[in-house]
Amino acid sequence: MIAALALTYVVFAILLNSVGTVILQSIASFGVGKTEASLLELFKDLTIAVVSFGVASFLPLIGYRRAMILALALLGVACALMPLWPGFRTTEVLFTCVGISFALAKVGVYSSIGLLTADRAAHGRLTSTIEGTFMLGVLAGNWLFSAFINHAAPADLVWLRVYWVLAALCMLVIVLLAGSRMDESAARNTRTTTIKGSLVEMLQLFARPLVYVFLISAFLYVLIEQSFSTWLPTFNNEILKLPNAMSIQLASILPGTIALGRLAAGQALRRMHWYTLLNFCVVGMAVIVMVSLPLARGVEPGATVGWRNAPAAAWLFPLVGLLMAPIYPVINSVVLSSLPKPAHAAMTGLIVIFSALGGTLGSRITAIVFARFDGIAAFYFSLLPMSLVLLALFFFKRETDRSNSPVTVGLAAE
Repeated sequence: MIAALALTYVVFAILLNSVGTVILQSIASFGVGKTEASLLELFKDLTIAVVSFGVASFLPLIGYRRAMILALALLGVACALMPLWPGFRTTEVLFTCVGISFALAKVGVYSSIGLLTADRAAHGRLTSTIEGTFMLGVLAGNWLFSAFINHAAPADLVWLRVYWVLAALCMLVIVLLAGSRMDESAARNTRTTTIKGSLVEMLQLFARPLVYVFLISAFLYVLIEQSFSTWLPTFNNEILKLPNAMSIQLASILPGTIALGRLAAGQALRRMHWYTLLNFCVVGMAVIVMVSLPLARGVEPGATVGWRNAPAAAWLFPLVGLLMAPIYPVINSVVLSSLPKPAHAAMTGLIVIFSALGGTLGSRITAIVFARFDGIAAFYFSLLPMSLVLLALFFFKRETDRSNSPVTVGLAAE
């Protein structure tokens, strides 16, 4: 079942984070502008938020495994539509379906972690591993998409053939989930036998100061991550003057460093307090942004651009992922491992909602600044939410201490 959860997350990692690549290709293939193309993030994230609010707490009655199977089936059909009816409107339909499916799947995956682990330490380890696997999926997705792009003619619709591969992958994971078993009885709560009861339980979580301080932290983090991951391919292409395919391939360094950072986070937390680690990470992110962006100014397009002569900023900026990596899984595990298992679906629903809103806002702001100024100014803007993350983490730790929650996410001793 753990393998099925990981592969489910890989499928969604590829499609959720393909939005940056699809924006770049939609500009080339369908002739849309940056601001219009950025709406794809809106179709994805707002759908995630709405669906999560409506079904998250009610999902235990349906069954987490069944919900994930339903999500992958819808996703497979949407992928098949892309090469059959190519066009920007079809991409909007695709990302709407991605949003609906991910809302179901993420609640299923995160809530299943609580059912498959016996204590907080195991919960923290499995959460970091699943999130690390997610970023490996993002990394693989960038290379998968770039393999289908016509390097000589980036506008060629041949890149849409990648969706046949993704549809087949959805079907494969459905088969794996159908053959897996998991005891979900501990997740059922008699208070959530109706949709009204489900929504009430989700809203009651706001009575906990720890929860809403956490949600602010998660919102700001995702705002930063999505602004980088969505627009890095376009930044590489327009600011660093790299070809389309190479822009996407170099952008894959970011999810690669995030994956490496998340897989290594458990070891780092054995040696230092989570609050110290996360503050170090946020400050380090800001330093990398301030050092790398000046190197991106005044880049002139070369006759031939390859991996050896790519601008230094193309290699340096994605290293921000190493420091970005621990933040999201650590704060998620703090909250979920401190709540009873029947409340995990409701809490995960709130996580998904606020993450989706943060992702949409981050991508939209970056798109507007990118279009009106340039990509360098757009990425400099990330310094503001980074400052707010430091403030939010301070209050998050304070509320964690007050509520006697595990302050080391089960991975390190105080």
